[in-house]
Amino acid sequence: MNHAQLTALGRALRVIGEHGEALSADVPEARLQEIKGDLRRALDLVEESVGGNAPTTRCPEHPHGPVDESAPDLCLLCETRRRAARRAEYGGGRPQGAEAPASAPSRYGVRADRPQPQQRWLPEAWNGREWQLCGTPRRDRREAEAYLAAQRRSSRPAMAYRLVHEFTDYEVLRVWGTPVYVDIEPMGNL
Repeated sequence: MNHAQLTALGRALRVIGEHGEALSADVPEARLQEIKGDLRRALDLVEESVGGNAPTTRCPEHPHGPVDESAPDLCLLCETRRRAARRAEYGGGRPQGAEAPASAPSRYGVRADRPQPQQRWLPEAWNGREWQLCGTPRRDRREAEAYLAAQRRSSRPAMAYRLVHEFTDYEVLRVWGTPVYVDIEPMGNL
C-alpha cells in the first residue's frame, strides 16, 4: 500500500467513524444512503490496496504456503522444520559440543552404522494356498487391525486374515478365520 492509498483510506475511515458517532434512532433515509456510499468508497480503497489472495496461513514467512491444521501457525513448511528439530533432539542426536567418535575402518562396519530394527505390522490374507500380504505394512498396530476389520467387512472378504508382527523376526499375533488348503486342480488332480 503506497502513501496516497494509505491517506485516502484513513480519510474514508474517519468519515465513516463520524457517521457512527452521529447515528441515532431517527436517521433519515438520505443519511443512510450517504453512509452506504462512504462505506462502499472505503471498501473500494481497501480492494485497490490489497494485491493478492488472503493468506492461507498465519506464518509471516510463508503466508500462501501449504496448510497443516495441527500447526499453531497453520504453516506446513515451518511445522516440518520444527518436527525435524524435535526429532533430532529426541532421536539420539548428539548433544551440542560432543565430538563424533573416531571410527576405525572395518570390513563389516560398526554397530552404529547398521540400520536400527524397525517394528511393523503386516496384514496378510489367505488366498487358498498361502498367506499373502494384503495391504501396506503399518507402523501402528491399531491401524493395522482396523484395516483388517475393514477388509473382513468388504464385499469380497478372504477366507482368513492374520496380523504378523515384524521386528527383526516375524511373529504371528492374531488370526481371523480358518485357512483351508485349496487345490487349484479340479477333481484333485486325477
